[in-house]
Order: sequence, then C-alpha cells, then structure tokens
Amino acid sequence: MKHANVALFVPNVGCPHRCSFCDQRSISGETRLPGAEDVARAAETARRSLKEKSRFAEIAFFGGSFTAMNRDYMCSLLEAAAPYVQKGLFAGIRISTRPDAADEETLKLLRRYGVTAVELGAQSMDDEVLRKNGRGHTAKDVETASARIRADGFSLGLQMMTGLYGDDEKGAERTARALAALHPDTVRIYPTIVMEGTELAERYRRGEYRPMALSRAVDLCCTLLGFFQERGIRVIRLGLHSTPELERGRLAGPWHPAFRELCESRMMLRNITAYLGREKVPQGDLLIRVSPSCVSRATGQKRCNLSALLSLGYRAEITADDTVAPFSFAVTKSEGR
Repeated sequence: MKHANVALFVPNVGCPHRCSFCDQRSISGETRLPGAEDVARAAETARRSLKEKSRFAEIAFFGGSFTAMNRDYMCSLLEAAAPYVQKGLFAGIRISTRPDAADEETLKLLRRYGVTAVELGAQSMDDEVLRKNGRGHTAKDVETASARIRADGFSLGLQMMTGLYGDDEKGAERTARALAALHPDTVRIYPTIVMEGTELAERYRRGEYRPMALSRAVDLCCTLLGFFQERGIRVIRLGLHSTPELERGRLAGPWHPAFRELCESRMMLRNITAYLGREKVPQGDLLIRVSPSCVSRATGQKRCNLSALLSLGYRAEITADDTVAPFSFAVTKSEGR
C-alpha cells in the first residue's frame, strides 16, 4: 500500500543548531507549535477521510528535531497520539530527529509511547559538507544512531539532501551508498532550496553558492532513486512538499511541485533508451505500452520523452496497458503513421 501519514509539523523547536539551509517555518508552512488538541483533531480528520485505510497510516511528527525539544512538550504530543495506535486506528507513530538526539534513554521513551519509526536527518555523510552547512553532527553520529534505532526494533528512515553547499553529484552518490549500507527501511531525498533569511541565501547573494539547475537535480535524483530502489529501499519522498510559505520564501533552487514525477519520468526515458540500444531496435515507429498509471511519466512533461526519442530516430506512441507492471514497458515496432 502507498505510504501515508497524518503529518504534524513542529517547526525548528529544540534544535541546538542553525543549518545553512534551514528555515523550517517556510519549508513546513507552519508558524505555530501544535498542541495535543491539534494531534487529536488531525487524527480524527484523517480517520474520516481515510476510513478503513487509516489502519495502515502513521501519525507523523516532522519539521524539527523532535527528540531535542522540551521533553514535557514532546511527551504531550506523544500522549495525544498513542491511544490511536493502541486502539489499532493507526499503524504507528513516526518521528523525525537529528542523529545526535537519539540516545538509548530517548529511544526507550519513544517505545513506551508506541513510536514505530524514527527518521534521521543525515543530509550528508561527508563530514566536511556537514561542517560547512552547520549541521553540528558527524557521519559517525548517523551510523551510531542508525544502528541503535534498528537494534531497538524501530523502522529506520534516513533523509539526505542534494546540492548542499560544498557538495556535488559524486558526493551525493557517496552519501547514498553510505546510507544504503545502514539498511534503512525508507529514504527521503530533498534537493537543496535557497530560502530567504538563511545563511545559504547570504552565500547565494555573495556568489559563493550556486544551486543546482532543475534538470541537473532531476538527473541526480533520478540516479539516486534507481540506486535505492535496486536495493529494496523505499524512497517515500522526493522533493519538498508545496506550501504557500515555501513559494513565498523560496529564493532559488531546483523546486518543482511534481519533482518526483519528473525524476520517475527521466528514469523511464533512461530505461527505454537503454533497452532500445541493448536490443539494437531499428529506428522508426514504435508502440510503447505502459501501465495506465505511468502514461504521463513515459510521455514526459510537455512530451519531452517523446521528443528525446524522436531525436534518436524513434517516433514513439505511448499507450496504456493494464497487463504491464508500473514503471515497466513493452516495446513493439508499429506501422508507419
């Protein structure tokens, strides 16, 4: 079943550091702290909209360093969420935190409240990149916390960023390999966006930082998506979700409201062109059958994939076929049109 959760954002509370890229209020769209009543309200709303599917969803706390915030406040949120899991109304509770805020005592507390998944904001596994971006933790902290989380029986999620100050494609690929070696259950990939009011915005204005172009970011994240999928690691988020605050505060960077679809579309084009070359398919007219859910991805935004195939000598027609698995395809030569 598709990943789902009831997301509650706790913007930048308790975090002892100010990362170069961080403006959680604009990124999350939240300007106030949620209380126990907000947790209950969100859970009840989700129950009504999801109906029976709510049993497979999680109550998730994102946006800040959850376990680094005031302990009483953190527990009040968990106390509000826990009954919904205990009664079987939701599958579990998911939290996101820093790698250096997941010690044994904290994990035991999370377990008591029914937390089932812990995500770590690793962002990079290069200590120099972490230092340049003011993260305040090391790659070793990520490794230690990940091992502890898995040993304690939680589902492990890891988050990485591409295009960070001081990083490049090769660095992102090294980070992906290092994260995969920690055996996470899920991964999130976020291209770096320059937000107003951040240190990165000042570096951008001084010409010290240049964000990735959208096409370059799509190429890289397409590669990372394929890398994790080949290893059976679910990528549950690609790109920041859209909020009015994000759009107002965004200064520069590779943001797109359908970033994941762009990456999946690029992946389909790569796979199709690789197949055509490997099988030595003669140039000409092609019929490419795909799952109904993948017609737009195979076609590409503004028919860009069809244009790319045409530049290689293939005039392709994309058609829906229920017998083809999602993200797979079947190619046959077609009569000239």
